[in-house]
Amino acid sequence: MKQGEVVSGYRVTTQPTNAGGGKCMWAFAVRDGEEYFIKQFLAPKRPRPDAGSERSRQLRMRLCQDFEERHRSIMERLRPDMHGGGHLVLATDFFVHGTTYYKVTARIDTSTLEKPQLLDPRHKTVLLKTLAVSVNLLHGIGVVHGDLKPANVLVQKYGGNAFHIAKVIDFDDSYLSGSPPGRDDIAGDSLYGAPEWRRYVQGDESVQPRQLTTAVDVFALGLMTHHYLTGSLPQYDDRFGSPADAVNARDELRLDPRLTDAMRNLLRAMLSRAPSSRPRASTVVSALKDPAVCGLQHPRPGTSRTAPSGSSHDSVEAGGLNGTSASRLRGNLSGTSRRRATGTNASATPEDGIEAVPRTGRETSETTPRVSRVRINLGTRRYAVPRTDMPPITSEENTT
Repeated sequence: MKQGEVVSGYRVTTQPTNAGGGKCMWAFAVRDGEEYFIKQFLAPKRPRPDAGSERSRQLRMRLCQDFEERHRSIMERLRPDMHGGGHLVLATDFFVHGTTYYKVTARIDTSTLEKPQLLDPRHKTVLLKTLAVSVNLLHGIGVVHGDLKPANVLVQKYGGNAFHIAKVIDFDDSYLSGSPPGRDDIAGDSLYGAPEWRRYVQGDESVQPRQLTTAVDVFALGLMTHHYLTGSLPQYDDRFGSPADAVNARDELRLDPRLTDAMRNLLRAMLSRAPSSRPRASTVVSALKDPAVCGLQHPRPGTSRTAPSGSSHDSVEAGGLNGTSASRLRGNLSGTSRRRATGTNASATPEDGIEAVPRTGRETSETTPRVSRVRINLGTRRYAVPRTDMPPITSEENTT
């Protein structure tokens, strides 16, 4: 694919690039006066009739058939005109040109939102709710996005109040719930990958394909929610390559202490090690009805929201609370991928390969920070209270 080249009727108008494209090249194109985003897959390649032995051609063709079947099955479920799909940027064309596969979507104009954490709670709620509604729509038809991360969410200003809404893109790594690609073929981002996904790609035979369900997306959505609200991922020990690696090792993820109690409880559940302990996307949508849940609470003088060393107040592990003390912790501020950890995976139960640890209920008065009884005269200072009169957003209203 080259600039100026016509590929199956699409004239490439920009220089193709691999930036953020993984195993793809992408560019913009024009056809019949409409602008499109066109992606060229670098693999697999259809074998030429004279390429290699007959057996080699058959093996390569089988890989191509599996690739085509997976993409077309997702496209059959995710149609651009599907009800409530206005915030999903879906493929409009998928074809092979020569020996190479291509996929086409509409071109979407987006605004730049480098620091969503600076939005007020009401605007954060709209952004997160449109994202959660889209994920819920996917899960409702049994589709796992498979690569949820900020890079695959376009942010667009919408309406007179200049709300920012999320548009989900890049379904190339999507699969039907419980039927992922093989361990060597499945794709995704290790930084936002779920614990069971990490163990699957690392070769843990106790994790079977049927266990990679829509709960994989919920873990990623939890990380993204924390990132959009605070500007960083939850903190975890420096020796781990990703949040999932820390969770698999039963180490702790530490949530930002400024988050509201309701949001912290929601994120604890979303970031559980056991997929069965994570809430459904529909539950996340319901939790976002009140904009106040997306606020950040700054401690008043004489109070603290930071858990004592060794407490479980801000920890997330295996669907419950971690009582271990924290060592060298860091937060990922840029959202960029880290190197993969190659350590030994945690063991799993024989029933399903994923160990579910029950909630411990350790949040007692012993771990709750004590509030000072000292009163401070603040004079005439006033504090802004987030508006809570925004009507809830439904999937029908989230169409553009």
